[in-house]
Amino acid sequence: MLIVTLLARHGTTKYADAIENIDELFAHQLPKVQRELVVIDNTLPEDYEMSVDRGRTLIGSSNAHWEFSAWDRGIAYLGRRIEKYDLVHLATSAFRSLYTRYQDRFNENMLSVIVGRGAAVGHIDYFNEPVVLLGRSLQAWIRTSFFFIPPEELRLLGSVTTINDPGRFFSGNPDRPFCADAPLSTNYQRFILDWLTGGGTGQGVEWHSCFRLTPETLPYFEAKTVAMLNEQMLGVRLSAQGCAMVDATWLATRSTQLPPGQPLGAIPNWRWQITKRDTDAAPQTLIT
Repeated sequence: MLIVTLLARHGTTKYADAIENIDELFAHQLPKVQRELVVIDNTLPEDYEMSVDRGRTLIGSSNAHWEFSAWDRGIAYLGRRIEKYDLVHLATSAFRSLYTRYQDRFNENMLSVIVGRGAAVGHIDYFNEPVVLLGRSLQAWIRTSFFFIPPEELRLLGSVTTINDPGRFFSGNPDRPFCADAPLSTNYQRFILDWLTGGGTGQGVEWHSCFRLTPETLPYFEAKTVAMLNEQMLGVRLSAQGCAMVDATWLATRSTQLPPGQPLGAIPNWRWQITKRDTDAAPQTLIT
């Protein structure tokens, strides 16, 4: 199995050990995988390219849309070469933040059963209720800080970035940061505000970098919100092109139940997967 990692970062002041952590994960959990690494640094000029070592490259990128513009740059850098890989591993330098237990479940067997399938594998996050973005209803998405996807699905997407016109969402007023006609539902706006400024989304978890919304922090709030919208719209777009979201914890268990060489078979919907996790299962109320 041949995998290329596209690691998005913004310098090395934070998460300086990200490359070391990814190397360690592959060495211990995926030792037989042939791998290459492309680090895309949003603090470097877009035309920057340097071969660091055999199979390792450092390139620069625009920071226009944070990790999403970085990944688009990495995909463009690979060009047609991306087709030779069995899977593309998209990650950010912050992949060890928040809930990470699912990362311990990745192994060669579980990844092998989705090679050649229309499926993206990572941790499925969800809201307690559906929200609406750009006229589309959504409730669950793949956490984009660490997931695997076939190159064919990236080719069909064209770009991993969805939100290219963030001005249509924001008012410029920290007291009411969203436009009255912003194309996202009221409950979605509330979830975003609660997640970024404290309180969480009703699931007992809070973001590690909460901040108070002020005129000074408003630009950061807007940029972080756009990153969230791009993450959640990616799941919508993948589903629309027939690419299933696969929860890593569910898949790790399911793949051990398959006889050698037997295909995975039909992939159940995201609700079934996350309520049937053998650890950290979501509440059964999601499917009742």
